[in-house]
Amino acid sequence: MKYDFNTLVSREKTSCVKYDLRETIFGRSDIIPMWVADMDFQTPVFILEAIRQRLQHEILGYTYLPDSFYKAIINWNLRRHEWPLQKEWISFSPGVVPSLNLLVMALTQPGDKIIVQPPVYFPFFSAVKNHKRILVTNPLRYKQGKYIMDYNQLVSCLDDRVKMLMLCNPHNPTGNVWAKEELLKLANLCLKKNIIMLSDEIHGDLIYPGYKHIPLASISTEIANQTVTCMAPSKTFNLAGLSTSYLIIPNAELKKKYDTMLEYVHVGAGNIFGFTALEAAYDKGDEWLKQLMEYVQDNLTLLTDFLQRHIPRIKVVKPGATYMVWLDCRELGLGEKDLPDFMITKAGLGLSDGPVFGEGGEGFQRINIGCPRFLLEKALYQLHHAFQ
Repeated sequence: MKYDFNTLVSREKTSCVKYDLRETIFGRSDIIPMWVADMDFQTPVFILEAIRQRLQHEILGYTYLPDSFYKAIINWNLRRHEWPLQKEWISFSPGVVPSLNLLVMALTQPGDKIIVQPPVYFPFFSAVKNHKRILVTNPLRYKQGKYIMDYNQLVSCLDDRVKMLMLCNPHNPTGNVWAKEELLKLANLCLKKNIIMLSDEIHGDLIYPGYKHIPLASISTEIANQTVTCMAPSKTFNLAGLSTSYLIIPNAELKKKYDTMLEYVHVGAGNIFGFTALEAAYDKGDEWLKQLMEYVQDNLTLLTDFLQRHIPRIKVVKPGATYMVWLDCRELGLGEKDLPDFMITKAGLGLSDGPVFGEGGEGFQRINIGCPRFLLEKALYQLHHAFQ
């Protein structure tokens, strides 16, 4: 079956964060929104059909995680990532961001230090600071168009108060796919200090040709025993509104602590349609995902070629994963406030401003290319016209 990624479905007046909050976030309602990480493609029809079928039953009462939920997750990860999971390792989560917060509360104590690697997905910062933990940064280094980990600086951070490291794998916002050697080097440093590794792998299915996502915990049993992995179908299949994700926690003691916290705040029941959608996505989604990434790859080529030809001072940081693309705008010479202002008021584009991702984000913008091609073309022509 050939899937349609060219049709733009109107999302206005649907309580849509991306479109209906443009005025609130950017100060104008006519911009092209290319910031928040969901796609402007229709949620796959096989998922919508599964939800419609569930609606044939007239009662939507209390529910629990069925065996089919676990089976779908196990089969998907084995098929996509060659990672054999056990049902006992899997815990429900209402979302990766709630998971970050719940895990910080469950597995660390106030006053503990937690390491993050900016520029990085900004909820990492609040998940640490909001719970009276101490934020320690191990900034990534940008070298010859690629981001690398600074292991020497990391070693200097590793004192006895460091209890957790948050990893983004693949990395958001840079799109970097960490190689096995990089992950192993990082993990070995954490193992020596008994530091828990919290690995956000929500973009792990959205991989470009020539790259391979390696779940951190899949490398060895020893690493798995000290790692909590956050995964979800939400980015892959455009299901963010269903608030359904899951954790892989092979360490029974760590899993018990998380599950206890989940029960404590009463957010572990999930919802019927989230379970239904996850199962349909993972059981039937391989071909749709293949076609999606082919389409997004062509969008990435369009973006890269257009900027090289028309605005060469904006450089694409070549991603190995995800439809979120990191743009290096430093050669434009615009100030911290001038760059986002230019994008909004002159180009009519709503992008994610680099500094929100922490140290190293100055002079960068993040753009979402998970949209019909004509919309990306329109955005690029608006950008080009603004520069002219």
